[in-house]
Amino acid sequence: MCGSCEHTVSDIITLSPAPEAAQTKVHGGFSAPIKRNVSTVGVYLQHYIRSDNTFADHLHSHADEAATAAAAAVKDIDLDEGEDEEESEDLLDLDPKEWKDQDHYAVVGLSKLRYRATLDDIIKAHRKKVLRHHPDKKAAQGHLNDDRFFKCIQKAFEILTDVTKRRQWDSVDPSVSDAVPSAKDKGNFFATYGPVFERESRFSNVQPVPQLGDESTPREIVESFYEFWYAFDSWRSFEYLDKEDVDGGNNRDNKRWIEGKNKKERANRKKEDIQRLRTIVDQAIKTDPRMI
Repeated sequence: MCGSCEHTVSDIITLSPAPEAAQTKVHGGFSAPIKRNVSTVGVYLQHYIRSDNTFADHLHSHADEAATAAAAAVKDIDLDEGEDEEESEDLLDLDPKEWKDQDHYAVVGLSKLRYRATLDDIIKAHRKKVLRHHPDKKAAQGHLNDDRFFKCIQKAFEILTDVTKRRQWDSVDPSVSDAVPSAKDKGNFFATYGPVFERESRFSNVQPVPQLGDESTPREIVESFYEFWYAFDSWRSFEYLDKEDVDGGNNRDNKRWIEGKNKKERANRKKEDIQRLRTIVDQAIKTDPRMI
């Protein structure tokens, strides 16, 4: 294939060498340039043309316009259909600038499902929140410049629909317990540890994850269960808890120092989490009546 075109040579033709006394002549050359007009199209480019903001702002602008259109198209929908989570005053009073501290699942109304929520659940919940809290609707109700919570909704939707960002949030979701059962707990073993292993299985790179089972689970399956958990491959990470903004450094050395600090803190948290899970597995195997 030649470097300037897409024609593929399928056959190789061998030519006889030219006589030594032959004169060479150029039979071709570059064609004259042709000027063509290219039309710019697309909603994102239109936002870019109409504004001096960054491209990220254009995407947010498009999301806002799409939300406005959705609200206008389905303005007659009864938002009271189905069970909605209660919106507390503290939730509605969230500061969009402090988005890292907000509970993204609670903001979109999925605090009960949390990491179990599917993408379809998130899209439906977000749509319902948009219909209720869009600034245009607030303005029609007399609440001018009331878009704080709407910005929180949009940020939560951005986080929860991005696979990487959602994993980072799910890794540190403070509403999901990561507690280790007490080694002195004499209660029902399966009732104590079954939910714990189910909770921890969400971090596994290997799916499906074997569960604890019950009294009738065969010994070989029980042993393979513990082998799996001792070699547990976790995707859990701790970038979401970075306290410093790498892009906020004043110079290259400062940025490197901040990034190094962040990496060290992430590594320490990862090490602590691995030890926490190992403690759970150690305690479980010691108190499992099937292993005793």
